Amino acid sequence: MGNTTSAVGQQCLLNAVGNDPSLVAFPTALLYESVDVSPYNLDYPVTPAAVTFPETAEQISAIVQCAADADVKVQAKSGGHSYANYGLGGTDGAVVVDLRHFQQFSYDPVTTHATIGAGTLLGDIDTKLFDAGGRAMSHGTSPQVGIGGHATIGGLGPTDRQWGMALDHVESVQVVLANSSIVNASATEYPDVFFAIKGAGASFGIVTEFRIRTEAAPGLAVQYQLTFNIGDTSSRAETFKAWQNFISEPNLTRKFSSQLVLAEGLLLIEGEYFGSLAEFEALQLESRFPANQGYNVTVFNDWLALVAAWGIQLGEDLGGGIPAHFYAKSLPFSNTSLIPDSVVDDFFEYLDTADKGTLLWFIIFDLEGGAISDVPIHATSYSHRDALFWLQSYAVNLLGDISATTNTFLNEVNNLFINEMPNAAFGAYPGYVDPQLTNGPEQYWGANLDRLIEIKAAVDPQDIFHNPQSVPLQ
Repeated sequence: MGNTTSAVGQQCLLNAVGNDPSLVAFPTALLYESVDVSPYNLDYPVTPAAVTFPETAEQISAIVQCAADADVKVQAKSGGHSYANYGLGGTDGAVVVDLRHFQQFSYDPVTTHATIGAGTLLGDIDTKLFDAGGRAMSHGTSPQVGIGGHATIGGLGPTDRQWGMALDHVESVQVVLANSSIVNASATEYPDVFFAIKGAGASFGIVTEFRIRTEAAPGLAVQYQLTFNIGDTSSRAETFKAWQNFISEPNLTRKFSSQLVLAEGLLLIEGEYFGSLAEFEALQLESRFPANQGYNVTVFNDWLALVAAWGIQLGEDLGGGIPAHFYAKSLPFSNTSLIPDSVVDDFFEYLDTADKGTLLWFIIFDLEGGAISDVPIHATSYSHRDALFWLQSYAVNLLGDISATTNTFLNEVNNLFINEMPNAAFGAYPGYVDPQLTNGPEQYWGANLDRLIEIKAAVDPQDIFHNPQSVPLQ
């Protein structure tokens, strides 16, 4: 594979964007890395062969044709929040299709479906949907994330227990395929492509726009937070056990979201109840967690104010989109793989004794399930339908590369659960790409990987849409 700009052909790419030099950048450009490439995770430096900024699907088609003719890889970038810069190709020499110009939006009050451009950021989507008719959709808590990657890989967030993930809202997509054709994919048109896009999109094409099922925005929501004195190891372990017991109750309302957050000197339980204060108080959280040292409740009757509040919660936005050196991991737990008490004890003992290499680390246990689990595992390429909650771990270094000590700390957290729970089926969330996984595709797509490999061979036999952990050709 050629991996230089000359291998792609500057003139071909210029022609593809109508000979507008503002719509394509090459490595010779001034401030190419910081302005045009703009990597998110500084621990994974990547130099693309070119970054393109097309304005139409037809221009994307021509860009893909240029890359295919030169046998150069292509990846799309929406918000650019890939944890290993896979939207930039993940390794040097790819052609990047930056979707920032794809901001189109329309709403049909008859179907209550919205058409959304793939470069639109989640914060803008919230405003547009609400202004169009008090509508909403599920997605994560960071307003700077782009819908293009989010809704083609998963899209976990506070409302997904009620409504499903972001990708569960997708009714159809316009997508540019590896043969440069522009097609509309849905459950009835190009159904294999649609299956693949809903969970593994970066391996199969470039979505230019989504047709999205919307929901009526909640009129009332209660945001809660319980904080706990750091205390001793065993008391914090007991708090976690109480949380796991609570969120695994089979009749727990889907209006309830919850996270247990651990950081240096911190344990808190936070989330939302999408309903009235009286309904929330009936859950009696304080009596469930009597060790709490502080209990704060905020009632929202403004949907946009609530989603804005998500964007500033502890660490969830990794610095508000500011590039940083960081590493992140994930691990799912299901109703059949709840963490035994002895393993909880060992986990908290490890947290208290491990050399972390940084003070800027946090671990989030995030309740999911509900409507996500209603969808059959083979209905979309996203495979972790049985996950009741996810472990998400992060470590940040403001001064330089993440150290081997910190990498070891996060990896050993996951290994503790994997080794002490040998009968559990684990994996990894494809939205939190983890370059250190030994078999990323198997971890990300599990039981759906074989079908994805078959579809890949049919629609992208040249492996044009490629990153270091994309669906492989076999």
